[in-house]
Amino acid sequence: MTIARSRQISLQDTPYYHVVSRCVRRAFLCGEDTHSGQSYEHRRQWVVDKLSQLSRLFAIGVCAYAVMNNHYHLVLKVEPDAANRWSEREVAERWAALFQWPLLVRRWYQGELLIEPERVVVEQLIGKWRERLHSISWFVRLLNENLARQANQEDGCKGHFWEGRFKSQALLTESALLACMAYVDLNPIRAAIADRPEESDYTSIKQRLDAEQSAPSSPPLLLPFSSKGEPDYLPYAFIDYLALVDGTGRAIRADKRGHIPANLAPILQRLGLDATQWLRQVTLFKRQGIRAVGDRAHCQQFAQHCGQRRCHQPQL
Repeated sequence: MTIARSRQISLQDTPYYHVVSRCVRRAFLCGEDTHSGQSYEHRRQWVVDKLSQLSRLFAIGVCAYAVMNNHYHLVLKVEPDAANRWSEREVAERWAALFQWPLLVRRWYQGELLIEPERVVVEQLIGKWRERLHSISWFVRLLNENLARQANQEDGCKGHFWEGRFKSQALLTESALLACMAYVDLNPIRAAIADRPEESDYTSIKQRLDAEQSAPSSPPLLLPFSSKGEPDYLPYAFIDYLALVDGTGRAIRADKRGHIPANLAPILQRLGLDATQWLRQVTLFKRQGIRAVGDRAHCQQFAQHCGQRRCHQPQL
């Protein structure tokens, strides 16, 4: 049974969520269609460009992303405190980059004197925009609508481009967040599109590795890794994350074509994670019906805060 989006997000449990959106009938978003010979490779840059714009306007941080042939993955961090710190004018300016203002808001912004009822309307609109600017639903909606419009125009067709609503999974623990980011960054490896992270184009790990090189366009804003325990950063060091992704990618999986041959990275032992359990957790993010990933206690608490009796997913 479909569960309302509002009952799948609980910011008091976690700000981190894994998002997946697929094309309808598994049509090609990007890449090359081997049956028709048509190349859609240029569309990957569409995804990155729109993600770049949204990451600068929304109070939603991008932890990881991967743009695949018929779907994309995002790992997002919702930051409502950042949105609440914005002034009314900043909220209005951010919204204006996405939509046109009503005339009343334009008059207010230009400093015209408004009567009390008009001022109330402006405050209500800005309050609504502030909420939307840290909403995952609005973030993905704007990303998908833009891509669908461009793709349908290029293909000369109309109708649905995306396979229903996007899927989201709550990441309730640091281990779940780390596993999901590794899963997302390793998607091109597992699909045998690339054989090493530094060559997996249109992924967050490739962007991080190429950060010092010039790029043709402004890349998405990525949340930085912590080096000194900064609270707003990702809770581990980048060098450790690189070792973990490389080590996880070297582990051969029977259900996937690609891998990086080698031993697992030492960070698994430092985090106190069993290698078998770790690989099992990394595979959870591709399975249907899993709305949250974490240990039993965190999953049960998340379910209660979302108004449900239990969380239907494997406990780790």
